[in-house]
Amino acid sequence: MTSTDGNWRERAACSTARLMKVAPELAHRAAEAFFPVGSEDTAENKRAIAQAKAVCAGCPVKAECLDDALAAKWTDGVFGGLSAAERRQLGRTKRAVA
Repeated sequence: MTSTDGNWRERAACSTARLMKVAPELAHRAAEAFFPVGSEDTAENKRAIAQAKAVCAGCPVKAECLDDALAAKWTDGVFGGLSAAERRQLGRTKRAVA
């Protein structure tokens, strides 16, 4: 279920305040981890995506984040613990089942 008011973002592990608590070493470069530039297949971007997913793993609003990303059709970044490529695959799988 997608939150219509977006308040879930305040409780997200990747919010600046929470990120400072769970992964302070990542907080200053969160944009690089959650929104890597270029191909997801480079070693650097794979490491960045893995760091972002580690933050997502313990997030209390992971499901809301993923729902929002799927509904908004975000084409970049890590949302709800999935990379852009993984969300595209999920979308293809859902369409194939439908």
